[in-house]
Amino acid sequence: MVLFIIFVFNSIIQRLTTKGPMIWPILGILPTVALHAYNIYETGTNALIKYGGTIYFKGLWMSGTFGIVTSDPVKIEYMLKTNFSNFPKGKAYKERLYDFLGDGIFNADGDLWRMQRRVANSEMHSARFVQFSMESIKTLVHEKLLTLLEAKKGLVIDLQDVLLRFTFENTCAVAFGVNTGCLEAELPETPFAKAFERATIASLTRFMIPYFLWKPMRFFKLWSEKTLHEALKIVHDFTKKIVRERKIELLSNKEGSNATSRSDLLSRLILMEQDQKDAFFTDKMLQDFCISFILAGRDTSSVGLSWFFWLITKHKSVETRIIEEIREILRQRENHHENIAFTEEELNKMVYLHAAISESLRLYPPVSFDHKEPLEDDIFPDGTRVKKGARVVYCIYVMARMESLWGKDCRDFKPERWLKDGKFVSESQFKYTVFNAGPRLCVGKKFAYMQMKMVVASILLRYRLKLVEDHVVCPKVNTTLYMKYGLLVTMEPRKKNID
Repeated sequence: MVLFIIFVFNSIIQRLTTKGPMIWPILGILPTVALHAYNIYETGTNALIKYGGTIYFKGLWMSGTFGIVTSDPVKIEYMLKTNFSNFPKGKAYKERLYDFLGDGIFNADGDLWRMQRRVANSEMHSARFVQFSMESIKTLVHEKLLTLLEAKKGLVIDLQDVLLRFTFENTCAVAFGVNTGCLEAELPETPFAKAFERATIASLTRFMIPYFLWKPMRFFKLWSEKTLHEALKIVHDFTKKIVRERKIELLSNKEGSNATSRSDLLSRLILMEQDQKDAFFTDKMLQDFCISFILAGRDTSSVGLSWFFWLITKHKSVETRIIEEIREILRQRENHHENIAFTEEELNKMVYLHAAISESLRLYPPVSFDHKEPLEDDIFPDGTRVKKGARVVYCIYVMARMESLWGKDCRDFKPERWLKDGKFVSESQFKYTVFNAGPRLCVGKKFAYMQMKMVVASILLRYRLKLVEDHVVCPKVNTTLYMKYGLLVTMEPRKKNID
C-alpha cells in the first residue's frame, strides 16, 4: 500500500512539474506511447505544438533513455551547426546499427565520418559520377520501370513496393555496379534484396527495445536478432564477394581491359586507393561505405516518391500543372518524341515539379525524426539544459505542421509556397531538414532530386494513377516513413490531351 501511495504521489509531482506527456515512475513514457501507438504521429505533433515545440521524455527503467524531443529550428541549428561537434549520432545509435552498417558513413562520427564525407563529396559531385548516375537512372526507368508498369497496367499493384525495388536496383547499380534483378516484370524476390530488407527492419527493431533486452537476444540469437543474424550473413557474403571480385578485376590492369572505365562508387574508391600510401578503404570499409549508400538511397527516395504519388491522386490540379510543364518542355524538342528519356537539362527546367516534390517531402519526410547524443552537458540558446549522454530527438514530421513555421495552411499540399516569380525559392536547412543540415547535409541531395523527377515525369506523362477504393494510407511507426499498408493503385494509360 505504501509503494502504491509513493507511486501515485510521484506521478502527480511529475505531472505538475514536467513539460510534456506523462512520465510514469519505472515505466517512463512507455504507457503514454503504447496508449497512442495507433496514431503516434498526430499525437506527437499535437503534444509538441501544445508545449511550444519541446517536451521531455524518459524510457523504461534501466533502459538509460532520457532526453528531449523538439521541433524548434533554433535548437536544431544549434545541434546540427553551431555546436555540431558536441552532438554526434552517439554510442546508442551506432551500437544498434553497427552489425548492419559497421563504420559506414551513415553510422560514423568524428574523423571516421569526416574522411568518408570528404571522399563521398568529391566522388559524387565529379562530372564522371554525375554522368554515370544520370545514365543509370535513364536506363533503369525506360528499360525496367516503364516496362514493368506497362505489363501491370489495369492491374492492382503496390506502387510503394515497385518504387522500393526501383530505388534499390538503382542504388546498387550506382554503388556496386551490379544488377540485382528485383525489378523484373514478375517482381521476383532476389536473395540480396530480400535479406537487405529483413536486415533493415530487424536492425531498426533494436531502437524499440531496451538495450538490456536486445543485447541478450543478440547473444542467444532470439526472435528479431535471429532474423538479423541470418539476413546479415547473406548481405555481407554478397558485398564481400563483390568487393573481392571488383578488386581483382580493377587491380589486375590487364592490357586492353576496360575495367578502369567503370564509374560506380565502389570502383572509383578502389582505384582512388591505388594512389594512397596509407589505405583508408580496407575491404571491410568498402563494404560498410557501400551498404550505407544503398540504405540511404533506397529507403528515402522510394518512400518520398510513394507519398508524392498518393498526394497527386488527391490533388488533380497539381497533377495537371505538372503535366502541362512536362509537355511544354517536350514541345521544345526538335522531334517532340515522348519515348526519349529526359535529359538533365530538361529535368532542371521542371521547376513546378521540383516545388511539388519539395512540398511532398515537407509534409511526409522519409526520415521523420533523427536523434543526437551530446558528449558533454550543454545549454540551448533558449536556456534549455541537456545532460551528457541524453537523447535529443528532433522531429521533421512535426515541423511541417507548425503554423509558426509554415503559416496557417501548413498542413495543405501547396507547391506554390516554394515559388516566387516562377522560380524555385529554397528554405532554411534548419526549418526544412528533410536532407539533414549543416556539415551532415545530404551529399546525395542532387542525385535524389534527379532520380525522383525522372521517375515522376516519366510515369505521369504516360499514366494516371487511381487509388484502390477504401485502401487505407497511413504512416508506419518506423524510422523511415513507410506507408503501413503500401500504396495500392491501378495505372491507367493517359490520353495525349489533358483535360
